[in-house]
Amino acid sequence: MANYRARTTGEALGYGSGERLLIIHADDFGLCHSVNQAVGELLDDGTVSGASIMMPCSWAKEAADWCAARKEVDVGVHLTFTSEWEPYRWGPVSHTEAAPSLLDPQNYFPRDCRTFELQADPAQVKAEARKQIEMALQLGLQPTHADNHMGSLYGLETGRHFLPVVFELCAEYGLPFRLPRFVTGDQGQAAPPELAEQARQLAAYAERMGVVILDYLVTLPFRKQEEETYESFRQSMKQLLAGIKPGVTELYIHPSYVTEELLAFHGSPEKRGWEKQIFREPDIRQTLVDEGIRVIGWRELQQLQRAGKA
Repeated sequence: MANYRARTTGEALGYGSGERLLIIHADDFGLCHSVNQAVGELLDDGTVSGASIMMPCSWAKEAADWCAARKEVDVGVHLTFTSEWEPYRWGPVSHTEAAPSLLDPQNYFPRDCRTFELQADPAQVKAEARKQIEMALQLGLQPTHADNHMGSLYGLETGRHFLPVVFELCAEYGLPFRLPRFVTGDQGQAAPPELAEQARQLAAYAERMGVVILDYLVTLPFRKQEEETYESFRQSMKQLLAGIKPGVTELYIHPSYVTEELLAFHGSPEKRGWEKQIFREPDIRQTLVDEGIRVIGWRELQQLQRAGKA
């Protein structure tokens, strides 16, 4: 047993044990028109290989309509339970009377994950997540996966997570889910290393439920860092790509056009503009080639899940 090594999702997909597979993912599709324009362009030209829609947001229908006309794109549901910007808020797609534990005093979602984790009722979380998935289906989207806005479902702030109910829905709808099997504490890891054991336990639970998950999840800081420039951001992205491990990794970004619309509510708009451009840079594309990284989409994981071979 000492030599046992869990099979990676990459190996389950049929790739070799040393293959480095990367999903380049655009979060927050549907947040606003400026984001929709950027994400749509990046999906159209293959700069990113996946995206997910925030169904409670005002521009979700535009994003879903765009996807419904392009069945080939890999787009999932960005399960949303927080509403972080002060000037622009959103709440459940369920009737608020059916989801009181998901609301702040103004009947929006809470602005932070800690508040959500402490007050949310799991049954209401499950019902709202179902409503968001059903809304996507009703708008003509054929979702390839599910993930989570701000990590609110992972219990990162208080330890109180909601993943069992999410796994039940993902098994029911045939959706793989954004959860890393391995947490190492390396640069770019989206979860702290002290959660490594919990990640292993949750990965085993997902496997028992028949839900396909990632091997690794990485990103760079969401907000512009002190003294950060586009050039330093580009160098950080190169370093992040060089550290990609064998298996399936998702690297998620938040691209947008920087417009008056975005400036009206967003706390770090310039960084979103950088993230719209970064994977179009020739040296970043060349880094993927030089590192031998194969870019894939969520559809491969969904096909694996629906075939029951996870």
